[in-house]
Amino acid sequence: MTVRTTSLLTLACIFLSAAAISCDSNVKPANSAAASQPTDVTGEQPETPHTATAQQPALSSQPAPVIPDFTFYILRSGIQFTKADLAQKGNLVFILFDPTCGHCQHEAGHLGEHYNDVKDANFYFVSMNDPALMSTFLETHAKQLVGKDNVELLYDRNAEFINKFHVPSQYPAVYIYGNNGQLKEYWDGERAINDVVAAIRK
Repeated sequence: MTVRTTSLLTLACIFLSAAAISCDSNVKPANSAAASQPTDVTGEQPETPHTATAQQPALSSQPAPVIPDFTFYILRSGIQFTKADLAQKGNLVFILFDPTCGHCQHEAGHLGEHYNDVKDANFYFVSMNDPALMSTFLETHAKQLVGKDNVELLYDRNAEFINKFHVPSQYPAVYIYGNNGQLKEYWDGERAINDVVAAIRK
């Protein structure tokens, strides 16, 4: 194993641990600065002290302004999925998620419920987690998205997302690119579904 691979895997582990903490709405901020933060859409205060960027410098403080080259793997088939495989029409919505994250589950469910409002976009659910954990994510939390031609569940085996796109502070992290590959909008953490739909439809 090369030094680069070891470093990348270490970063991925730190990121996964931090994101799992920030996704857990039962974890309360431990300091007064965090306690003064606004609440999120669930009414809970977002967890801010434990972030990937606080523990180790992020590879990029801002998301990639243009979709970078990448290699993910289609979960069901194991076939490589690259930039060349992205849809040519409609917005391209990348959702970096953890299948055990409650906020991720809620957002996927809300997208399923509002599928008709966003059906012209293309959704790429990306995770570095064990494929076994990912395999039933949509079936369990967003049945309406299962089998849709514009929805892909992608396994990021080599942690390329955080290496090339961005290191977010919370799950889910959503990145909306136009079909020209240019970044339109992004956010991390759960967001009100009406705001999500409006952003995707822009």
